[in-house]
Amino acid sequence: MIRTLQDLKEFQERQEERLRQQEATTRAQIFVGMGTCGIAAGAQDVYDAICDELKKRNIEDVVVAQTGCIGFCAQEPLAEVNLPGSQKVLYGHVDPEKAREIVAQHIEGGKAVSQWAVNGGGMLAEELQAEAQIVDYNEVPFFKHQVRIALRNCGVINPESLGEYTVRDGYRSLAKVLTEMTPAEVIEEIKKSGLRGRGGGGFSTGTKWDFAHKQPPGQKYIVCNADEGDPGAFMDRSILEGDPHSVVEGMAIGAYAIGANKGYVYCRAEYPIAVKRLNLAISQAKEQGLLGKNIFGTDFEFDLEVRLGAGAFVCGEETALLASIEGERGEPRLRPPYPAVSGLWGKPTIINNVETFANIAPIINKGSGWFGSIGSDNSKGTKVFALAGEINNIGLAEIPMGTTLREVIYDIGGGVPEGKRFKGAQTGGPSGGCIPAEYLDTPIDYDNLAKLGTIMGSGGLIIMAEDTCMVDLARFFLDFTQEESCGKCPPCRVGTTVMLDMLNRIVEGKGEAGDLEKLEELGKNIKAASLCGLGQTAPNPVLSTMRYFREEYEEHVRDKKCRAGVCTALFQYYIIPEKCKRCGICAKVCPVQCISGDRKTPYVIDQDLCIKCGACMEACPFDSIIKR
Repeated sequence: MIRTLQDLKEFQERQEERLRQQEATTRAQIFVGMGTCGIAAGAQDVYDAICDELKKRNIEDVVVAQTGCIGFCAQEPLAEVNLPGSQKVLYGHVDPEKAREIVAQHIEGGKAVSQWAVNGGGMLAEELQAEAQIVDYNEVPFFKHQVRIALRNCGVINPESLGEYTVRDGYRSLAKVLTEMTPAEVIEEIKKSGLRGRGGGGFSTGTKWDFAHKQPPGQKYIVCNADEGDPGAFMDRSILEGDPHSVVEGMAIGAYAIGANKGYVYCRAEYPIAVKRLNLAISQAKEQGLLGKNIFGTDFEFDLEVRLGAGAFVCGEETALLASIEGERGEPRLRPPYPAVSGLWGKPTIINNVETFANIAPIINKGSGWFGSIGSDNSKGTKVFALAGEINNIGLAEIPMGTTLREVIYDIGGGVPEGKRFKGAQTGGPSGGCIPAEYLDTPIDYDNLAKLGTIMGSGGLIIMAEDTCMVDLARFFLDFTQEESCGKCPPCRVGTTVMLDMLNRIVEGKGEAGDLEKLEELGKNIKAASLCGLGQTAPNPVLSTMRYFREEYEEHVRDKKCRAGVCTALFQYYIIPEKCKRCGICAKVCPVQCISGDRKTPYVIDQDLCIKCGACMEACPFDSIIKR
């Protein structure tokens, strides 16, 4: 049981000694990334294959352990091999067969298989030593430009081990605030750091805490919003799966600062691994006295529990989230009063998201000045982005605020696949907006994104290539928000439905003169009149794409043309007679038999029967089929 700072130090020292002994007495350590992305890619089979191969070879002095996601999701499944005295090697795209070979060559043979190493030199000539091509992780382009604070332990520790968390200074910050600082001093330190909420709005975390702290003494609550519902976003999930104790500690510090004794983590039910590891972390903290009564020998008490999300995107809005915790339907409430004054069951309540809480302990441990030295003038620290869409290195990247979009996409993300041109980036999920290629060199922070008509949001960053239809993209996001609207207020319920109907007509080639002006006017009215953040931001994807790609909208309405060839009602497949070799391959793959011809006659497509599946174009070996 950890009752004092000395107890924590002794516990940490025991864990450090255990890890030292483990490294000294074992031949190697193998860590397999077992986050959701890794398991979905086959990490469990890799883990099992490693254990099985070690058993077959009678190798007993090897530790095989799990970690969370290190962020390099494009390379999953990932496995790290650490031989004492040698450079760590991170292997990517590992399958069971590769796993067995890694055991044979690297563990038993002592020679890294560098052609599979993420931090290796690629395929090597046979005469080269593999070890000569292995470099430090920090030299790998994907990691080189990152500064990992919220993700500091993800992919590094076993997320189910309290001991490994404490070795990385875990719970030292909680001990510090409880034994050395007053609540007001904690709040002032967070204010000075410049930390802004990472869940979307970007409001000052310290200022929000101060509002609740200044409320009269009595029951108060602190809540973690882990209801991550944006398409393409998985930052919170990875932190909860890879480093759940960082969120527990951050919430405990926040609870002390505002005077709360009860906390809730509202987590998506669709995140079973995150829920499991978070509940385990809470249980471990309680067993060691890090949650409960008289924490670190003080009169501070704090209890924490997990509540599963209701499966609705709108429950990510703070007042709807509180209603859901209370057992009510997840619908937004009018503000003011704000939750910091009247929140959960009418009591002062602070709500921050997972990434915000994950930043708290490092700020207390290293100081507000350290955190404030990172980032830009009004956007301090780092931000975790989920890179998705048309980008080579899909995954999580934590970058200093003020890093340019170009650096994120090309230096970290590895650029757009197949040499395609970058067209735009959607930030902030379905509530955000689009940034066109002309702003690639814009530093990413709260203020610059706002000037471009978009938002930081929780950190989703979806990349679009040249063959993306921006009208269809806006329709996709609006379809999502319209479906997820709770329906409480007419501007959102009715307005988004009307906007979506207009967009559906436009992509079907039924757009009319004046539609674009109506879309703009309606979008602005919905933003101004909706009750909560969902409705107030739902038109953003439409308004931002109309701002930067209006000519595409005009082509859809005026010319009934989709330049990207995405809107099926606005293009047809044609066989070029001069290029047709009359082989009949296209006719054989057509699922509706709409292609006719023979050895003497060029093949043609019956446009009335064609379902525009594209199978013929993919199958033709002579590029004689075009889409126009």
